[in-house]
Amino acid sequence: MRIQSVRGTRDFYPEEMALRLWLFESWRRVSRRAGFVEVDGPALEPLDLYTGKSGPEIADQLYWLEDKSGRRLALRPEFTPTLARMIAARQASLPEPIRWFNISRCFRYERAQKGRLREFFQWNVDLVGVEGEVADAECIAVAADALAELGLGPDDVEFRISDRRLLGALVRHLGIADAKVPQIFQILDKRDKVEAKALEAMLAEAGLAPDQRAALERILAWREFSDIAAGERATPEVAQAVESLERLFGLLKAYGIDSWCRFDIGTVRGLDYYTGPVWEVHDRKGELRAIFGGGRYDRLLADVGGKPMAACGFGCGDVILGMLLRDRGLGPELKEQPEYYIATWNRDWKRVFTVVSHLRRKGRAVLPDCRGGTILRQEKRAIESGARFIVTVDDKDIAWPLVRVRDLRPADSGGPTSAAKDYRDLGGEPE
Repeated sequence: MRIQSVRGTRDFYPEEMALRLWLFESWRRVSRRAGFVEVDGPALEPLDLYTGKSGPEIADQLYWLEDKSGRRLALRPEFTPTLARMIAARQASLPEPIRWFNISRCFRYERAQKGRLREFFQWNVDLVGVEGEVADAECIAVAADALAELGLGPDDVEFRISDRRLLGALVRHLGIADAKVPQIFQILDKRDKVEAKALEAMLAEAGLAPDQRAALERILAWREFSDIAAGERATPEVAQAVESLERLFGLLKAYGIDSWCRFDIGTVRGLDYYTGPVWEVHDRKGELRAIFGGGRYDRLLADVGGKPMAACGFGCGDVILGMLLRDRGLGPELKEQPEYYIATWNRDWKRVFTVVSHLRRKGRAVLPDCRGGTILRQEKRAIESGARFIVTVDDKDIAWPLVRVRDLRPADSGGPTSAAKDYRDLGGEPE
């Protein structure tokens, strides 16, 4: 019986693993140079950590189980609730501001499709304890830095930025009850995923009258702050949210990333814990789902039993970002190349491994030919491996501890062709 992988999961063969590690290394470099430190938490969390805020229906979107003690646990679908729980546990002793990042394996029980899997990796960056737009700008700047590190630029992607406070105020201005605003946000978050008629039907089902739906459609067409109608901007709540966004865009210009960013009032993010500025990264061609996003979540610490703290951050999954990178021809060298390839004339493995051990202790990348065969065949495999040197042990014309060293670089590169050397002299500075 052939056993297949679980639907919505991936096998990482060498090429895929190389991309994954390259991506993780880039994320870590960017995080650390921005002053963030790495943390992690358990893959299993109490189910209440997710249902307590979002309601019991969220369990349908999670992998969860009841253990032998009757505890209901869930595989983490994201890291932010774990981060909030961790901070709440040691809130009094943690120095502020808290600058943490994490790379998590996450799980969500949802329909597997292009760009959306049931198991994925996510890079989280969170800044806790900083009020105002400064923190939001810093998180967006780190995200842009990471994209640039990977070889992407403002011609490839854009940040669509809005503020939940602004859209919430405008929705309430239309006469929609405050209690319905979260439901409206959940529907609007599907704008890029469903057809316009389906979206209108969902809004009608939520209780919006035709004139309210028409007014909402007009609002969602805004692309500049100047598009906001004077009457609506005169509302204090709207005016405050707009002024906050204008300050945020001013800071993004100071960071030098304003060309990456635009105002998009329809960006709401699907998670209910967001409280202020929110943003998503999209490819300019519009061929993919949102690549990743983030925003402000000032109430989440209190929701898990901590003291209220200003907080913002983002989560970047590897699936859609990986698709974009492959589409742009970006990524790592897929083949690890040894520096030394060790061949053997007569299969004297003890001497072969003596040379291998010596070079590895010197910090050199070494690949022994464990199959043997003719020297010509071993040389062919050495060239295919990409090694710079082939070292032949027990060459018929020289005596141990001498070995034959051949430089495999092209002859016109100036490297020596072949030489007999004491193996103990190998492994110094590259020649």
